[in-house]
Amino acid sequence: MKKILTCAALSVILLTGCTFGQKTGIIKVNDTYITKSQFDKAMDKEIDNSPFKNFGGAKNFVKSDDNVMYLIYKEKVTRELIVKTLLEQEIAKRGIKVTDEDIKNEMQSIIDKVGSKEELNSILKQRGVSNSEFNEDLKTQIKIKKLVNSINKVTVSDSEAEKYYNAHPEQFKHEEQVRASHILISANTLEMIKTLKAKNKGLTPAELNAKVDENLKAQKEKAEAVLKEVQANPDNFGNVAKRESDDKVSAERGGDLGFFNKSAMVPEFSKAAFAMKPDTISGIVETPYGYHIIKVTDRMEAGTTPFVKIKDEIKYYLETQKQIEILKNLADGLMKNAKIEYIDDSYNPEKAAKALTKSKEAAQEETDNK
Repeated sequence: MKKILTCAALSVILLTGCTFGQKTGIIKVNDTYITKSQFDKAMDKEIDNSPFKNFGGAKNFVKSDDNVMYLIYKEKVTRELIVKTLLEQEIAKRGIKVTDEDIKNEMQSIIDKVGSKEELNSILKQRGVSNSEFNEDLKTQIKIKKLVNSINKVTVSDSEAEKYYNAHPEQFKHEEQVRASHILISANTLEMIKTLKAKNKGLTPAELNAKVDENLKAQKEKAEAVLKEVQANPDNFGNVAKRESDDKVSAERGGDLGFFNKSAMVPEFSKAAFAMKPDTISGIVETPYGYHIIKVTDRMEAGTTPFVKIKDEIKYYLETQKQIEILKNLADGLMKNAKIEYIDDSYNPEKAAKALTKSKEAAQEETDNK
């Protein structure tokens, strides 16, 4: 069962902060205006978190009502911004505040769930989330939690968690896994070529190839020297990883990669790691990333994770689901009683739905005529 990053769990319908007291906007929710810039920022975020990210994300996306996918995202983002505004108004109405102690405790809770501060930083980097964005999300998350708790304090018992565990056995099965640490001496040929071209713009193809070969040889020699060092003193592997590894995220943990299955790593790395016994060190393993020295520290046969080991994660998951349901019900109630004015009528869901239907019909007609 995958761990859930706290700041993402309840904030699935929350995007960016709303501007109170502003006299211009595209939508007015009670006494609060949502601006075009807020919509644009939220839309870009939606696109960048979608499969379109693989095609350049928001930069290359056609933001026009003639684009069916844009209309779909437009309707979704508009609703989310309205809901967020209503929740912010309710938070203010209830006098909910966030203290430094709240932030400190929530941060520690997240770090405990993901494993370490380094792991959290790695997750944020992979998702393209800056520290300032994360801190703002964290504050929003705390406000939302307090809002939910002011309505109904959510708890999950051990028996509820065990019932879920027994009802969903497939979620807790795992493949054979190993736990390993590694030291990476980077040797990515494409990166080398890119760097060399930037520094030496007058290089001929032959000169460029010669320099790449020279760099690869130097990195291979460095890897061989590091291998000798850890073979002479295996207990010092972690310290050497911190000092020498080019994988800076795992280096901070002494090279530790945690448990992983065969499909989690590139084939060359997995083949070597799964062929090793615990407390042994590999030779030099070459992958597209460079030269690795692997130390396997533990193995786990395929099987089912015992309830006692996964109980806290199940309780957290179920607690989060209950909180989201409370939040959804609150948001639905607030929407029914809200005074919403579409200053720019193109954001009106009714008009957007008609535009979407028209756009789909046009696309189908074009397909039929081919």
